[in-house]
Amino acid sequence: MGKIIAIANQKGGVGKTTTTVNLAASLGVLEKKVLLIDADPQANATSGLGIDVDSVEKGTYQLLEHTLGVNDVIIPTDSPNVDLIPAHIDLVAIEIELVDKDNREYMMKEALRELGDRYDFVLIDCAPSLGLLTLNALTAADSVMIPIQCEYFALEGLGKLLNTVKSVQKIHNNDLDIEGMLLTMYDSRLRLSNQVVEEVKKHFADMVFDTIIQRNVRLSEAPSYGESIIKYDASSKGATNYLNLANEILKKNKEKV
Repeated sequence: MGKIIAIANQKGGVGKTTTTVNLAASLGVLEKKVLLIDADPQANATSGLGIDVDSVEKGTYQLLEHTLGVNDVIIPTDSPNVDLIPAHIDLVAIEIELVDKDNREYMMKEALRELGDRYDFVLIDCAPSLGLLTLNALTAADSVMIPIQCEYFALEGLGKLLNTVKSVQKIHNNDLDIEGMLLTMYDSRLRLSNQVVEEVKKHFADMVFDTIIQRNVRLSEAPSYGESIIKYDASSKGATNYLNLANEILKKNKEKV
């Protein structure tokens, strides 16, 4: 099976969905087969790839309920080499419905076994919480990528997330790695942005990606057109940043093999 990467941070607005959608599109144009799983009830990754959320009849909800197999819920997207398991607002109910089930943390892991070697990368866009949905993603994943915005409260809650990762490693998934921490929404003109970069690199050193995602108007506009930044404006700073990130991940994983 290809590498499964969960993109997680319980803080909202840090660039999780932006990163998942645009990293998937970037890996796709670099000729890697990618499956994006939208595991957030807000379904922003689904709409960000041009899928009408209201028309979604099968997706992550059915996958976790095990009412449909993984191959039944995959749909194609307009992004080259990128397929999607979409989300819908009904995903909100899954945490309540799974709570009494045996092995509830392993529902996604079990479901993804059927994928075989269809994809080089599986990216999971997690909800902004540390609930059962995110726990399922971390249990199924080979690694977790943590987006951190270059803002004042950037490090707040990071300890909690790292403790959750440690707990998952200990109890549910011994093989879970930290793929890396990704600094997002960077503005070189702001002293604060530079301070956050310094602080994160000082504390986490090699765990931080070299690529930094800069603030970019085109990056903010792309989701409203249901397009990745690669499709919306391939010459923009945002597209360059995410292509650099994709290349960094490919290089990193080649070295690990």
